[in-house]
Amino acid sequence: MDEPVFAAERLELARLRRGYNKTRLAALVGVTAPTITSYERARRDPPPSMVARLAEALEFPESFFYAAMGDLVPLEAASFRALSRMSASQRDAALASGTLCTEFEAWLSDRFELPTPNLPDVDQRVVDPAGAAAQVRASWGLGSAPVSNVLQTLEANGVRVFALAAECQEVDAFSFWQDSTNTPYIIVGTHKTPERQVFDLAHELAHLVLHRHHGEPRGKTEEREADLFASSFLMPRDDLLVAAPRAPTFNDLVTAKHRWKVSVAALGFRLRQLELMTDWSYHRLCVQLSRIGRAEEPNSLPREQSQVLAKTLAALRKEGITRARIASELNLRRSDLDALIGRLVVTSVDGGREATPPSHPPLRLVE
Repeated sequence: MDEPVFAAERLELARLRRGYNKTRLAALVGVTAPTITSYERARRDPPPSMVARLAEALEFPESFFYAAMGDLVPLEAASFRALSRMSASQRDAALASGTLCTEFEAWLSDRFELPTPNLPDVDQRVVDPAGAAAQVRASWGLGSAPVSNVLQTLEANGVRVFALAAECQEVDAFSFWQDSTNTPYIIVGTHKTPERQVFDLAHELAHLVLHRHHGEPRGKTEEREADLFASSFLMPRDDLLVAAPRAPTFNDLVTAKHRWKVSVAALGFRLRQLELMTDWSYHRLCVQLSRIGRAEEPNSLPREQSQVLAKTLAALRKEGITRARIASELNLRRSDLDALIGRLVVTSVDGGREATPPSHPPLRLVE
């Protein structure tokens, strides 16, 4: 039997995922930074004893470093908010997490028929962000009604949604197209309020639709375009004209936000944008919200859940395939697999078993 081959690029992937630079990793395993570079550039393979030390330091199974390697998510393919305020290690850890998401998705796609991507290719030369949002809604048959569940609507149209690891929370969310499979991904933080998670999903959908063909990291212009798209997608003008409260008080907005599944701040901003709220009323709203803080949301909504992940995990459980086994087949620790799922699936523990979610989309297990 052939000896397993060390995959140098997976060492770099593991190091970036943990947020380590070469100097720190070298110190942990008792070598120099140039030695780590030589391992990552495949100039020489580490001996088995060193692979064991690297695996322990990076908290990955040794098998991870001998597995086949997919494509790393490149920086220019991903949309990051506030890139200038983000450390390089935070950015790289998020990108590495995104690569692990694509490997998990490939594992799932081998076993299930997942929804086919269905995102229109919008030409920004003729369509502005609000028009692009309307185009996506029309393509998905949403009309002008509120979107009942943004996460599940994205999944139904082929967007793969995974959770952002807790160590990467400064990133908020990011998205990218995996060119080799023509698959769109959104990696979203689940540590924020449910309302902000919904807006993040719509914001990243904007990047997937509007900025797919950009060849460099997004800037402030693209971020403003994504915010306008998200507001228009979540709160269509026609529906607001019919259903939004007139001269709304703070309590009016707290009640009304449930229709559009957004935060009070997002609803107030959209109403002011459409001149359905006065400058004075909007300023007063901002003062009230500042007293509460962005970490809190009045009368918060339930968190949206992934039906794709819920259904696939439930089907696998019926086949006797646990999360621990999935992690093993992906050459990950169970905790790293759980990080890709985050709070996108609600599970409870009863005698050591996860509860089956109540409803699922029409996915089929591949025989």
